[in-house]
Amino acid sequence: MTDDKTKGKSDTKKRGLGRGLNALFEDEEAVYAQPGEAGQTPGVKRMTMGVGQMEPGSYQPRRKFTAESIAELAESIAVHGVLQPIIVRPKPGFAGMFEIVAGERRWRAAQQAQLHEVPVIIKELADEQALEIALIENLQREDLNPIEEAQGYKQLMEEFGHTQEQTAKALGKSRSHVANTIRLMTLPSKVIDMLREGRLSAGHARTLITAADPEALAKVIIEQGLNVRDAEKLAADKNGRAAAKKKTGKDVDTLALEKEVSGALGMKVTIDVKKDAKGVRGGALKIEYKSLDQLDEILHRLSHFPGRQQSG
Repeated sequence: MTDDKTKGKSDTKKRGLGRGLNALFEDEEAVYAQPGEAGQTPGVKRMTMGVGQMEPGSYQPRRKFTAESIAELAESIAVHGVLQPIIVRPKPGFAGMFEIVAGERRWRAAQQAQLHEVPVIIKELADEQALEIALIENLQREDLNPIEEAQGYKQLMEEFGHTQEQTAKALGKSRSHVANTIRLMTLPSKVIDMLREGRLSAGHARTLITAADPEALAKVIIEQGLNVRDAEKLAADKNGRAAAKKKTGKDVDTLALEKEVSGALGMKVTIDVKKDAKGVRGGALKIEYKSLDQLDEILHRLSHFPGRQQSG
């Protein structure tokens, strides 16, 4: 397992997390002392604990654990054991029971590997601190999908009164990253599902936030395998067309036809399409000319004759 380090150390120390999150994310192949034994970090109890004494945390931001990833980790644990301790906190009102703060995936895999005990670090943590630590661990491992990340940020802000700036500092992110991630929650539910399933990246999704039809564009992005830059161009083009339609009242096909005919004639062409009560399409075609020579050219083309005799 890789060593988890936190970028938000200085801020979390102010909230009373002891030596900071580094102390909680140690990755040492050590003998885990029982409570009260020498050599333990003050305020942190390191020990082994029965898997039945733990349960998933109420502030776990990760909502989905794939069977494949759990099985892969279980194979490794069966050979090497759990190298990185699971962080837990006492469960209020339930003596001898603990809530997992960070490491639920390792706990699940350990059970699948038929381990009865795993190394843990016991820490007294408030709800706010538990959520911050769970977010940091998952974000540093890139285990969260963009929607889970956005929901975690939103929970910190709504439940604990964090501002975007405070959330960013606590988690070692930029304020703009936090703001842009939360904005993903404004997308239609079907697009959010695409993000959860990994069919769209956060970069793709950000291009859709201001789109007139995010769901339709998302399908095009997926079907054509567009990169983020191409998705940005597509969204900008579609938004431009939608704005043109709003301004002119014409659909994309009519606007494109106007442009094509104008280019062929070298004169401005306007097409006004109308529908009657029965839905029959009709309308008018207007050609603007700037000189008699241009008018003569139009008459030449409309007459279907190769030339036209000038009247004396």
